[in-house]
Amino acid sequence: MTQAPARRRTAAQEVADLCGTLIRFATVNRGEGDALPERPAAEYVAGLLDEVGVEPVVVESAPGRASTLARIPGTDPSAPAFLIHGHLDVVPADPSEWSVHPFSGEVRDGCVWGRGAVDMKGSLAMTLAVVRQRMREGRRTRGDLVLAFLADEECTGRFGSYHVVREHRDFFTGCTEAISESGGYSVTPHAPDGSVPEKRVYPIATGERGTLWMRLIARGKAGHGSKPAPDNAVAELCHAVSRLASYEWPVRLTPGVRALLDGLAEALGTAIDHDRLDEEARRLGRVGRLFEGTIRNSLNPTRLDAGYKVNVVPSVATAQVDGRFLPGTKEEFLATVDRLLGPAVTREFINEDDAPSADPSGPTFAALADALRAEDPAAHPVPYVMSGGTDAKAFHRIGIQTFGFAPLLLGPELDYLGMFHGVDERVPVEGLRFGTRVLDRFLDTR
Repeated sequence: MTQAPARRRTAAQEVADLCGTLIRFATVNRGEGDALPERPAAEYVAGLLDEVGVEPVVVESAPGRASTLARIPGTDPSAPAFLIHGHLDVVPADPSEWSVHPFSGEVRDGCVWGRGAVDMKGSLAMTLAVVRQRMREGRRTRGDLVLAFLADEECTGRFGSYHVVREHRDFFTGCTEAISESGGYSVTPHAPDGSVPEKRVYPIATGERGTLWMRLIARGKAGHGSKPAPDNAVAELCHAVSRLASYEWPVRLTPGVRALLDGLAEALGTAIDHDRLDEEARRLGRVGRLFEGTIRNSLNPTRLDAGYKVNVVPSVATAQVDGRFLPGTKEEFLATVDRLLGPAVTREFINEDDAPSADPSGPTFAALADALRAEDPAAHPVPYVMSGGTDAKAFHRIGIQTFGFAPLLLGPELDYLGMFHGVDERVPVEGLRFGTRVLDRFLDTR
């Protein structure tokens, strides 16, 4: 007797399983080369693509530091290619702090739980599920569809996005636009009386702040801890770090942030006072969080290192700081840092990246917004600028504009932004299914 073929699952039916499996690959990136290998996850992704007729390539930048690339031919050789990129690595997670094991990929209370559920293995699962369904159904985009599942985004991208744009540039020939993480999710505003209106804001990222990770170095004279030490490197460094940490950066309204504020005012039916944006961010709650981190530059001390023994004054002390700057403000930012550091402390770059942007007035943004509205009539898509950084910076260097678009329909109770690098990270199964439908609609326009 001939066995009947297994029923093909749709993207919506398999996306949660794919997300859970990806989470179970503990691709933890602690930074500065200290990472568990992405290769097992990259090979799993390659196998899923190969299964439906895509020809993926797994490339390594260092032993185990692997990315998966693929290029699916479109139906019209003259049409532009389009890129979807995302990262396989995740930040660390302490199991003792979580309600479920962070690498279990468990489904509980309607959500897939685990490190990477939102950042960004849920998004990768949506991409894989949609591409697999379209390949099984014989549906192709007009232009070539390029896929990049990358290593090392949670550090500098040196082993991932920057490696592939330098060593495997041919994969991206003809690409001028892309989508990736951190946008397209729903934010439900609350009215002043506490009620929830029948509208949802969907921020689509059209840019992000630039990155300046720096090492600060103070030098002094070594000596015994019991004697006066007027040239104390630790003290000089601490004074400088304190000045940096307490500095109030001025508000700088860039065109991207102005576009977000205008879009929010229209969607919410309320005026937003540009002269009181900190207060307005608090008033608007979760919607206000979309701009509270992008109205000014920022700098946060993140690490201090000095000495080796309590009774020895060291000759060198170092700190690491995470600086982020708005487009067009880099020179002002660095001048301010140098003034606050003073003459006794020098700086050097650990990572330096400019602020990329994409066009919110063009047809791609319109197509992304239309795909959201088609699946959610209450959707109000708006452009926004991300406070953090992504692999978009690497692709920006080769002329590819990235929109942050990982579509999710979320309930008003879920603090989605708090899930990024947070405890009990999770993503709703129904949100993932919604995302597959939106992504499929959008790919029909490519």
